Amino acid sequence: MEFQKNLVQGYIRLRLQALMKLNPSFAGKELFRLFCTPISRYREKAGLAFTQGKNLHFSLKEKKIHGYLVNEGAARTVLILHGWTSSLAKFEHLVTPLTDAGYAVLAFDAPAHGFSEGELTHAMDYADMIKEAGKQFGPVHAFIGHSFGGLAICLALEAEPVLQDDARLVLIAPAAETHTALDNVFTFLSLKDPLLRTAINDEIKKESGKEVSWFSIARAIKNIHIPVLFLQDETDFITPLKDIEPIRLSGQQNIKFKISRGLGHQKIYRDPQTIQEIIAFLK
Repeated sequence: MEFQKNLVQGYIRLRLQALMKLNPSFAGKELFRLFCTPISRYREKAGLAFTQGKNLHFSLKEKKIHGYLVNEGAARTVLILHGWTSSLAKFEHLVTPLTDAGYAVLAFDAPAHGFSEGELTHAMDYADMIKEAGKQFGPVHAFIGHSFGGLAICLALEAEPVLQDDARLVLIAPAAETHTALDNVFTFLSLKDPLLRTAINDEIKKESGKEVSWFSIARAIKNIHIPVLFLQDETDFITPLKDIEPIRLSGQQNIKFKISRGLGHQKIYRDPQTIQEIIAFLK
């Protein structure tokens, strides 16, 4: 397995180096494509907590988005947003506590994830999915976003303030800074050429009209005024604590922080104490 991984990484490095020699913009485009391609797709079927509800689909940019609605007709609705290479199925453990707390539960596989269609996606696609879900199945009164889903929901709430009406937001180890996600990709592929970093930064700006620094929760959350519960772990090396320090130091009064230790990036959203914190906050 390690040999295969090294072989793939070596091939990608050689390809990017060759493209850089031809034209840096070609390399930037290829690296951006890789950055937007989930390296795996979690396709375990959702369990009974979801399937006892209503199976939902809607179209986003000609791609079918798959999801569920549980406890339809409840007074308030919560939307669960999973992370990169994840799926709604991984958040089944939240369904019963949320329905017991009086919520209808909406959850969708992000574009190019789970059973939703697509091969590539990025934060703006995910944010567009959230906005469309809110229009079709809202009003949504609470949002729970883990990792990549945390960045996407912040971008969506900032872009459409109407989503903030009478709502609450839970961020669980969110992907606070896109430059950190890029750092992780460069480390994983052992890419050291600074010109490659410039090339993908240029491609991101070309595709979105925004600098990489714009894709930041620290920036977007200044425009989010609803109550926010921010759950982060000290030992998370994927979305590190240092990335949220500017938010903690800003003193934004609507944000409540809970910092754990030893849960990392994945255990945190399954932790019983985390779930209790979420339910108490939403109640």
